[in-house]
Amino acid sequence: MSSKSEYSSLLRGKDVKLVVLLTGATGFIGHRLADALAESQHQVVCAVRDPSSADDPRFRYVAADFTRDFDSSDWAPRLAGIDVVINTVGIIREYGAQTFDAIHSRAPRALFSACAAADVRLVLQISALGADEHARSRYHLSKKEADDFLAGLPLRSVIVQPSLVYGHAGASARMFATMASLPVIALPGHGSQMIQPVHIDDLIDAVIALLDRTVEKGTRMAIVGPQPMTLQAFLSVLRDAMGFGRAHFLPVPMPLVRIAAQAGSMLPGSLLDSEMLQMLERGNTASAAQIKNLLGHEPRHAENFIKKSDAPAVRLQAQLGWLLPLLRTSIALVWIVTGIVSFGLYPVEESYALLARVGIAGMLAPVMLYGAALLDLAIGIAILVLRKRRWLWLTQLAVILFYTALITWRLPEFWLHPYGPLLKNLPMLAAIWLLLELEER
Repeated sequence: MSSKSEYSSLLRGKDVKLVVLLTGATGFIGHRLADALAESQHQVVCAVRDPSSADDPRFRYVAADFTRDFDSSDWAPRLAGIDVVINTVGIIREYGAQTFDAIHSRAPRALFSACAAADVRLVLQISALGADEHARSRYHLSKKEADDFLAGLPLRSVIVQPSLVYGHAGASARMFATMASLPVIALPGHGSQMIQPVHIDDLIDAVIALLDRTVEKGTRMAIVGPQPMTLQAFLSVLRDAMGFGRAHFLPVPMPLVRIAAQAGSMLPGSLLDSEMLQMLERGNTASAAQIKNLLGHEPRHAENFIKKSDAPAVRLQAQLGWLLPLLRTSIALVWIVTGIVSFGLYPVEESYALLARVGIAGMLAPVMLYGAALLDLAIGIAILVLRKRRWLWLTQLAVILFYTALITWRLPEFWLHPYGPLLKNLPMLAAIWLLLELEER
């Protein structure tokens, strides 16, 4: 069953409307869209990096990798029997081979070229509001390259340009909810930047509606919330919906915000980087007429983004968004400061005396002292810079347990020391275990 017409005919015999190739099917938007397409009786073919790890019986899976599939010939075999292609792949931050150029431009352009050659009936590109002639950020510019390329091809296409998309598990939703949950909310400038957030459900409904519309090539659709609002107003709305008290805002001068954004660009998991700040400063608003026309009603207001039944879970997730980094940083500082102190801020002779009491003396003493200091420094720095930390948390547990067991054996009186040097290992172990469980889910 290799030809497009034969494959489509077979599926339509099973009451299937369209055969849709969906890229990014495991992502925030793609996952929700796959469910909606299946519910609407469309046959979904999910293009994912590892089909062997996908097991939803509703879908068929094909292998695709946006970090290397840069030629139309890479995509041609995947388009057999396909009526519609929907591309939802996108990244907020670059990491390794996942660059804006590769993910947003080169791979999509190869896919779109293959679609034109295969005579696909419709291509729908999930882009971003702001990917236009005024674009300045690398995120928007890379999106615009693919959008303009698609618009110039001889096939029916829709370029969907959503504003900030709010929904459970969304990166931007987590970021803004985390900001809104802070005891004191630092605002870039006075928080007067204009945004127009749209709920994920409204975006998905709009995309499904587009499949039943007649569109011309290069049609662009702004998908936004009902009205623009300031960043400060949006954070206040989210904070109220999560059940927190009155917000306390702290305006931060923009030069300081830009410095913080540059620093955040170098830290994994940072809430802010230079790209995000640049897009925020530009503003992110448009007319809501197009989405109203697609939905047949006004999109939901930000006040209704969080259901009352979901508020406790959203609140907890938002608080963990800043509590876990705070805990992680504090643990890193314990290791770093301990390492620095061991290099000589604490009298070296007294360190040697303690080592002698546990049986380490002679030429082995400086090796153990400075080796342990280097290990402490390395652990602390690794906590701050590494993205995958499971092995690191396990290493810390092992090191602390080893230190605790050794000192308990040779220096048991430290359990009764008034400053509790060994007792403090217990909350340290608990905190590391907490991070191991919550960060590695």
